[in-house]
Amino acid sequence: MFKIIKKSKISKARIGKLKMKHGEIETPFFMSIATKGAVKSLTVDELKQINVPIILSNTYHLIVRPGLEKINKFGGVHKLIGWNGPILTDSGGYQVFSLSKLLKLNDRGVEFSSEEFGGKIFLTPEKALEFQKQIGSDICMVLDECPEYTKNKKRVEKAVNRTAYWAKRSQDLVKKWKGKKPLVFCIVQGGIFNDLRKKSLDDLLKLDFDGIAIGGVSVGEPFSEAHKILKFLANKLPENKPHYLMGVGYPEQIIQSVKQGIDMFDCVIPTRHARHGELFFFKNGLNYDTIQIDKAKHATDFSPLDKKCSCYACKNYTRAYLHHLYKSKELLYQRLATIHNLKFYIDLMQKIREEIKKGRI
Repeated sequence: MFKIIKKSKISKARIGKLKMKHGEIETPFFMSIATKGAVKSLTVDELKQINVPIILSNTYHLIVRPGLEKINKFGGVHKLIGWNGPILTDSGGYQVFSLSKLLKLNDRGVEFSSEEFGGKIFLTPEKALEFQKQIGSDICMVLDECPEYTKNKKRVEKAVNRTAYWAKRSQDLVKKWKGKKPLVFCIVQGGIFNDLRKKSLDDLLKLDFDGIAIGGVSVGEPFSEAHKILKFLANKLPENKPHYLMGVGYPEQIIQSVKQGIDMFDCVIPTRHARHGELFFFKNGLNYDTIQIDKAKHATDFSPLDKKCSCYACKNYTRAYLHHLYKSKELLYQRLATIHNLKFYIDLMQKIREEIKKGRI
């Protein structure tokens, strides 16, 4: 399932291969966000053209719409989307943080009051995993409690204990599954408290999941705090399993995290920032910069967005045109900008893997 093919001699970075039902991917890699079954503004063909290796969708949102019955009528989530590559589905645990005003939480599970259809959804660890398995996810995430950034240790400890309890119930269910199973990852919580992070990891390692995710980062804390968590956990993570840092991040944060042994990343930054006019480009090596396409100086800049980029947007359109589309609120801007920023992130991961192979990371 997961094989390490090269280790860095100067950091904890490594190159690996992760094998899933719908393909094998070289790590470290970045997952493009397709929360509701689509990367915003892009078609599947456009994702393939820029070599997106895997997408991430969200269990909670797929339960809300279109729901299990309709997804099964399509023949599973891959056929629904029209995507033949791997898909990771988050459990809905992040919505415990992001939709905290719309839910009730207890040890049985979490009850969401859905704004979209006015009803209620009760999600248990078992229901979250069964849904992911039935729709055909390649990697299923267990349901966890993701607390907000807080210095209230008792609040975080409660989330750690509940996450461990839910993980045990999840693993009990997985053991009953027959036939070919998807990969199932657990999620380490613990906030900014090292002892709670260690407790969470120790509790989860006893259950022997296929991979280890680090959650509860990118929930309001500065990245310096998240980096301290990574450094603390780096020597404690099992070497023979993939390590997934959830919700990170900017290119420099990804590079720092790879050096701490992280193999998998996801984040809304490339797509969200594209929609808001911030575009990434490489200067040299792994050094990069950004531009704000709405600035007046780009209105008469008829050079490509990024001369070094081979994506459709950069090969065919100028900064002046993208500036015009953005200022005119044309939907085409979102598509072209998203193509470019995602291509930048895909190229970033390729460059990182090359640097590891050359012994520079």
